[in-house]
Amino acid sequence: MSSTRTRLEDLAAIAGVSIATVSRALNNSPAVNDETKRRVWKIAREQNYNFRPSMPAILSGAAATIAVVIPTPPGRHSEVSNPFFQELLAGISEAARHAGCDILVSHLPYKNHDDLVSLMTANRADGVIFLGQSFLHERFNQLALTENRFIVWGADMPGQRYCSIGSDNVRGGLRATTHQLNLGRKRIVFLGDTAAPEILQRYEGYINAHRQEDMDLDPALTVPASYEIESAEASVNTLLEQDIKFDGIFAASDLIALGAVRSLLRAGVKVPEDVSIVGYDNLQLSAYSYPSLTTISQDMAKAGRIMVSKLLSSNEAGPMRSERLPTELIVRESCGLA
Repeated sequence: MSSTRTRLEDLAAIAGVSIATVSRALNNSPAVNDETKRRVWKIAREQNYNFRPSMPAILSGAAATIAVVIPTPPGRHSEVSNPFFQELLAGISEAARHAGCDILVSHLPYKNHDDLVSLMTANRADGVIFLGQSFLHERFNQLALTENRFIVWGADMPGQRYCSIGSDNVRGGLRATTHQLNLGRKRIVFLGDTAAPEILQRYEGYINAHRQEDMDLDPALTVPASYEIESAEASVNTLLEQDIKFDGIFAASDLIALGAVRSLLRAGVKVPEDVSIVGYDNLQLSAYSYPSLTTISQDMAKAGRIMVSKLLSSNEAGPMRSERLPTELIVRESCGLA
């Protein structure tokens, strides 16, 4: 049915409820229970019925509304203040502006699959972009069985049923590590949390670079650090305190790299003379750090364009396909020229 032909009577017949119940559900009335609301909203979307639950009138002129959700792991702070997510959000917002769309941003915690289902059925948006996947991968797979209006920024994983957009992390990790090996560095630390899918793939690139050079890996040089400057600083401090020898660091993000730089400089270790450092993300602040940061660049503007475009055409082009964005090595002062 087209949106001009679908009537309340049609929705009521499909849902097996009264016309009054459908009307109340579409207007998010508390007189209708949540389960019935979600069922009616799902049917309305499937039938291309023109509605947006609780949509403020001021947004009604937009071509579409896209929700950007930054999932928060239980017990952790929201990532919304992370400069990487801010730059990615800027890319999405600019793409949405060009497409005549509105953006809604949420960073509420989600605990289980039912929370994701409720989000998809009750939110005011035509599509949802999730920035991050690490602890929600299996739940996204479940959600993909009934929903196709969402995209995830993250890695492409085995058995994945949903669409994800992200950089070629394995190749990025390979390039970052190979650059340092070409500079003659022999003991390169990998600094990052490999529990996260994207970071694990960057670590895979780190391993591949050593294999290509037929070099052994020292497990002591694989060091955990979260996406925080203080965490990276503490990890590098521990390496120094334990007198573990290293002459290079591949940090899984620019924030981690900046924390490593701060730790080394405070300890009197010269960068890059004593230890070279490569980050990942090419945040704007990385060009202005001291020393300026060598890094792997991800194209956030292109990522935003791809995700917005895919969501807007999700009902026309069939299942959305995942894409990997190319990466580029940006050489600055923290590593030196090859």
